[in-house]
Amino acid sequence: MTITPRVLLHYDMDHTEPGMDIVTCPEYDDERLRELLPDVQVIWHVLRPIGAEDMDRAPGLRLIQKLGSGVNTIDLDAAAERGIAVANMPGRNARAVAETSLLLMLAALRRLVTFDRLTREGRGWPPGRAMVGGELAGRTVGLLGGGEIAGLLRETLEALGARVLFTSRRPRPDDPAWRELDDLLRASDIVSVHIPLTDETHHLLDRRRLALLPPGAIVVNTARGPVIDEAALVEALASGHLGGAGLDVFEEEPTKADNPLLALDNVVVMPHVAWLTRETWARYFEVAAENVHRLASGRDLLYRVR
Repeated sequence: MTITPRVLLHYDMDHTEPGMDIVTCPEYDDERLRELLPDVQVIWHVLRPIGAEDMDRAPGLRLIQKLGSGVNTIDLDAAAERGIAVANMPGRNARAVAETSLLLMLAALRRLVTFDRLTREGRGWPPGRAMVGGELAGRTVGLLGGGEIAGLLRETLEALGARVLFTSRRPRPDDPAWRELDDLLRASDIVSVHIPLTDETHHLLDRRRLALLPPGAIVVNTARGPVIDEAALVEALASGHLGGAGLDVFEEEPTKADNPLLALDNVVVMPHVAWLTRETWARYFEVAAENVHRLASGRDLLYRVR
C-alpha cells in the first residue's frame, strides 16, 4: 500500500486532483507557508525562492516540483544536501511564452504603449509622423536560445515573413541560421531572449553587446530578467540607440514602480506572466500529479534535475 504525500501548491489558486492531498499557499504569505511546511512532503513551486531555511522547516520534504522549467529560484545545493529531489517540466509553457514573445515584438514595433496612452487622452488621431510603426516581415529576428520556445517562435516568425537567426551554447553548423552571439546581435533588428539564468548568462546582454545591435533595434525578454543588464538597457533606450523593448521579466521581481524602464514610452511591460495561460496550467498539473504518484510508488521521476 502506498501513502500519497501531502502536496503544497505554493501559488494563489485552488486545485484538486483525485485521491491527492493538496493544500495551497499564496507566494506572498510567508506566515502561512511556515505553518504548512512541517507537514508537507512535496512542494509545487512557481517563483518565490525556496531556500535552505524553508527546507529545514519541512523535515518530511521529499520533492520540490518546479511548475515550469527554470530552477534558478530553488537552492539546488541545499536540496541535494538534504536528500530532496528536484524536478521541472521543460517545454510545458513553450507555446504560451512563444506567443507572448511575438506579442511583445509586435507591441514594440507598433508603439502600442504610446498609442494606447494617446487614445485614452483623446489625442490618438491624427497620429504624428514620428508614430509610424513597423512590420515583422522583412526584418531579421535574432533568438537567444535554440530550445523549444525558440523553435516555435522561429516557425511563426518565418511564416510572417521575417528572417530568423539564432544562437545557442552548442554550435549548429548544419543550420545556416545559427550564428555566434556577437554576429547575431550585429544582424538583428529584433533580439528575443530564450535562455536560462546561470552564472554564465547573467548580464549576457551588457552595455557592450547592446551597442552591437543596429540603431533602432528592439529587445524582447520573456526568459529571466538578469540576462540583461537593466542599467545598460535603460541607457540604450533613453539615448535612442534602441528603438524599444518588450519585457516580461526584470532584474528585481516584482519590479518597483520607480524602475526607470517603466517611465519610457518605447517599453512594453508585463509582470512575468508570459507562461500564464489556462492551457499551461493544465499541462503543468498533468506532470506534477504524475510525479507525485511516481514518488509515492518509488518510481523514477519525470524530468528530475537533482
